[in-house]
Amino acid sequence: MKPFKQSRARGDFGTPRHKRHRLNLHYPTFESIRKLLPLVNFPAVLRIIGLLLLIEGGFLVVPTVVCASYCEGDFEGFLVATAAALLGGSLMAFGIHPQTPNMGKREGFLLTALVWVFFSAVGMIPFMLMRHHPLGVSDAFFEAMSGFTTTGASVMDSVAGLSHGIILWRALMQWIGGMGIILFTLAVIPMLNRSGGIQMFNAEVTGITHDKLRPRISQTAKSLWGIYSALTLTLFALLAAGPMDGFTAVCYAFSTMSTGGFATTDAGLELWDSDYAMVVVMAFMFLGGVSFTLLYRLVHGEFRKLWANDVFRYYLGIIGVFYVLFVIAIIRAGHPLTLRTLAIEPLFQIISFISSTGYTVPTFPTWGTFVLAMVFILLFFGACAGSTSGGAKIDRLIYLLKNCRNEIMRTIYPNNILTVRVNGHVIPHDIIAKVVAFLCLYVLIIVVGGIVLCGMRVPLIDAFFTAFTCISNTGLPTGITGYGQNFGIIPDAGKWVLAIIMLIGRLELFTVLILFSPSFWRK
Repeated sequence: MKPFKQSRARGDFGTPRHKRHRLNLHYPTFESIRKLLPLVNFPAVLRIIGLLLLIEGGFLVVPTVVCASYCEGDFEGFLVATAAALLGGSLMAFGIHPQTPNMGKREGFLLTALVWVFFSAVGMIPFMLMRHHPLGVSDAFFEAMSGFTTTGASVMDSVAGLSHGIILWRALMQWIGGMGIILFTLAVIPMLNRSGGIQMFNAEVTGITHDKLRPRISQTAKSLWGIYSALTLTLFALLAAGPMDGFTAVCYAFSTMSTGGFATTDAGLELWDSDYAMVVVMAFMFLGGVSFTLLYRLVHGEFRKLWANDVFRYYLGIIGVFYVLFVIAIIRAGHPLTLRTLAIEPLFQIISFISSTGYTVPTFPTWGTFVLAMVFILLFFGACAGSTSGGAKIDRLIYLLKNCRNEIMRTIYPNNILTVRVNGHVIPHDIIAKVVAFLCLYVLIIVVGGIVLCGMRVPLIDAFFTAFTCISNTGLPTGITGYGQNFGIIPDAGKWVLAIIMLIGRLELFTVLILFSPSFWRK
């Protein structure tokens, strides 16, 4: 007699089919257990968000104290925001008790995307309760999301008349989001190191691949935030030693090091008419565009790794080439040939754009349309991965150029084995495919965003330019093209669309877009 074949289907546990039916066993199968379990560990995600809101409440105390010290009416708005963050955070952090605190990749992606939304929802409260021209819900959320994503786009026509607390909060939001909310959390909540920490780290830190500086993710996060904080403190000291007072120096240190670009006055840096201030800010915008992993190695004496890094050399090369082009355009435009117009201003403007900071010099609109066309290239690719800058990153530009060169060579030598090599390492084909997909999606989001805004009766050029500047996290107003005004011309629905685009650009597409994929929610 032939032996009965055992079923190997999932959930049968290898029990012969005839015995299963004869004995009528009712033990739970693997699939039935899976159906009873929640797909996503929402309690664990909400509990971590609660802890993060408590941290945001701590940050909100700073502008609250500043408002109180200046006897400003916006103190009440910050008090409400602080209470909302602390109360909501306490209820979520201590009122929710997940069965298991562990989080997987799915929870890591969900938490990374949601925390930026929760932070913006609380961070917009002071803007809604301002004594001077309070913002509506759409405008306030747009302003908060722009701050946390370091986009620097603003719906405010003027910052004149804003309280010290509001000005500081705008700068502080950018500083928090510059290095990353999740990265800060990994540094201060070590327990996340063993609970989805690596997934959250990879989901938030910009770049194609991510290197751990230390054995544990929490140690890596502390190291990166340590470098970031030290540079911010140094920048503050240098600005305070120059023409700025202490409060203004703090705000510019936060906005510059995060490459966010919120200014404290309508005149910006031109208020001081100081070459010293421009050079200092320019130097730290440049550092903000360098990978902080590379800066960490530089601080620890690994100087050779700096020049051996292909991305850093491209970064310097791009700045050098564009500097020559900008100077030629300035000379052709008939500007006076001075140290500021030929050296400081063009270099300042290039670094401001490539780092996605967005500071502009007053003479920039007079440099001509050729310079504006060059600006689009700088905004599109941005600076180095692992920095606080926006854009698609120079790393992907290098991968794309080398892969295109290989494809051209394959048409001539089809049998040759050609590889993409960066920093002495051969890049796998799946990474190249991911880079190509990223750039295609990047352009597609700009196109779709522009079309959606056109459907809301936004002028054509303004629609596509605002979508472009928001996904690159630069936040230049549409008025820079000469066709429109600032972001105040965007309707309320359009501001929500742009807020989503800013978040997608800050988290580099996949972390947010995966949430809209049915497969993410499918078992």
